[in-house]
Amino acid sequence: METLIQMDKLKMRGYACIGLDNPKTAANVGSAMRAVGNYGAAFLACTGTRFDTGPTDTMKHYRHIPFLRVGDLHTITPYDCVPIAVDLIEGAISLVDYTHPERAFYIFGAEDATLGRRIISFCRDRIMVPTNGCMNLAAAVNVVLYDRMLKQRN
Repeated sequence: METLIQMDKLKMRGYACIGLDNPKTAANVGSAMRAVGNYGAAFLACTGTRFDTGPTDTMKHYRHIPFLRVGDLHTITPYDCVPIAVDLIEGAISLVDYTHPERAFYIFGAEDATLGRRIISFCRDRIMVPTNGCMNLAAAVNVVLYDRMLKQRN
């Protein structure tokens, strides 16, 4: 029988935060919150008004992890934390080759848009998940947090 790995048994250092820039659907916001809870991220912040909290956060992580609605993700970047644009954009490093910083603020674009200059201009790093096409927003959040967890274990 497989043994489940508990998050508290992993020797993870630092923290990860997730930012969603103008997400389109409540389902993706809820699923992103579920990923934040499952992988132990510090908070989820969203800009925009096109969504509400999603029914896909079946574990109701928003009750235990801060869910912030903000006007500007740059203003809530934690001190000494690396803002990272996650998008299929020019100059982005493949997630396969990326070394996650100890303190990271991963920012994802909307399902129907890309991150613009407003976000990219303050991000130190730009990364992308190497796929044949664009991913679902919540799926991308899961992949990035899972990759972070795996690389920190090693």
